Amino acid sequence: MEKPTLQGEMIVLRPIRASDADALWESVNDAEGNRLTGTTQVFTREEIDHWCATIASRDGRIDLAVTANGSDEYLGEIVLNEIDDVVRSANLRLAMRPGYRGRGYGTEAIQLILGLAFDGLGLHRVELDVLSINARAKSLYENLGFRVEGRKRDAYRDGPGWCDGIIMALLEDEYRATQIPG
Repeated sequence: MEKPTLQGEMIVLRPIRASDADALWESVNDAEGNRLTGTTQVFTREEIDHWCATIASRDGRIDLAVTANGSDEYLGEIVLNEIDDVVRSANLRLAMRPGYRGRGYGTEAIQLILGLAFDGLGLHRVELDVLSINARAKSLYENLGFRVEGRKRDAYRDGPGWCDGIIMALLEDEYRATQIPG
């Protein structure tokens, strides 16, 4: 599947490419970002280089770099994975580099990818997990129409302790209800 480029007001989402490896390397080594997303896997630089060079050609997923209009710099990534054409569902994941959180880029990236999911791919459901310690992300998802569906107790590490994973989803009709006719 050809990976799309999506244009927003503040950002452009484009396929991830080999030249994004330095920025992604910074992201996977961001302790706070890893904590807030439950990332425990440790990656080598070679794995990151290979991932960036090959991810655009993988089927069943869409991995896009978040870039600001007027710049091609990788600010983060938004991913639709676990795409199931029969059930018409997918999983959503967003990760922004440390210096680009809280600027509205993630919100717009989610809005753009949801448009692709529901209007472009014809999906019925998009779900995600958010950690209970990440109140800002949970609030963002709720503001975009995602609803809490469940909780995985002590599913993620938080330093020496544990935290819950909150399962959230947005259905096609809920998405449509939030769209302004235009």
